[in-house]
Amino acid sequence: MRDRFGAVLTASMSVLFVETVVGVIALFVWGQTRESPALPNNAMGVFFLLMMAPFVAVVGAVLGALLSIGVVMPLLAVGGWLGRRLSGRETWWWIPALAAAGTAPAVLAAALPVEADVLAGLSGWLVATTVLAAPALTARRLLLPNRPQVSGGAMFGLVALYGTLAVVMAGTLVGIGLYAGIGYEPPQLNAERVAGTWSDGKGGTLILTADGKATAAGVETFDIDDAFEPVVHKCTGTGSWTYDPGTGPWSQKVEVSVGGCAMGTWEVFGSPEQPKLFVYIGDPDSWDLYILQRRHESVSFNE
Repeated sequence: MRDRFGAVLTASMSVLFVETVVGVIALFVWGQTRESPALPNNAMGVFFLLMMAPFVAVVGAVLGALLSIGVVMPLLAVGGWLGRRLSGRETWWWIPALAAAGTAPAVLAAALPVEADVLAGLSGWLVATTVLAAPALTARRLLLPNRPQVSGGAMFGLVALYGTLAVVMAGTLVGIGLYAGIGYEPPQLNAERVAGTWSDGKGGTLILTADGKATAAGVETFDIDDAFEPVVHKCTGTGSWTYDPGTGPWSQKVEVSVGGCAMGTWEVFGSPEQPKLFVYIGDPDSWDLYILQRRHESVSFNE
């Protein structure tokens, strides 16, 4: 391995980069399936990400090199040694076996504090094992004595080719899945389903009756002060409400008007069993929400 250090390092870092891209795609899909409101695009956030991209790339390259040198290469060396020692020749399956054994304590330590279920723990263990085993198995091809030697540049080209195909395939499957409806959508309500008692879980309630009357008791409303910080007011009073179905689940609105209160427009998310109404606190780009739920369920602020 000492003689092929550069080639092994190139192959390992290339595979880790492809795994990172596929992981980002998987994380995006996971986020699309989670219950969440329709948050606005934050232009400053996008600009910040673009400005930070070169720094992130450098940090990613350093981390990839450290992971390759500190984990992948020792994994290759130990796997080869065990194969020669126990079976007289190197066998590929020692690498995933060692990766699984090495990642098990870390996954267990991460799962216990958050009380993850067994399926989530096993899934995390499989992902961690694959992340380490894939670059090691790819780089192993450079070290086999009875196979034609492959240069680091050639291996980089192969990883780039097959990695691009993997990314394109993952993106295509994501597009098909989202088009087929695997992503989250708010529940489609109507006036009958909106009517009822909504609670913020902190003592504030909003009662919407079927005849269009609204009664607020301690519901929070928000202004912005000179320092652009939200100022909270408690709203208590009576008024009216209307439901606008919009053009679909994401655009439905509940307009509430209570005398003396800046109640405004509520939007919808949640689930069919537990719908939620929300308004933005202060600047919508801050993504802070004030949430009301049916049946006096507990709620929290999203930040």
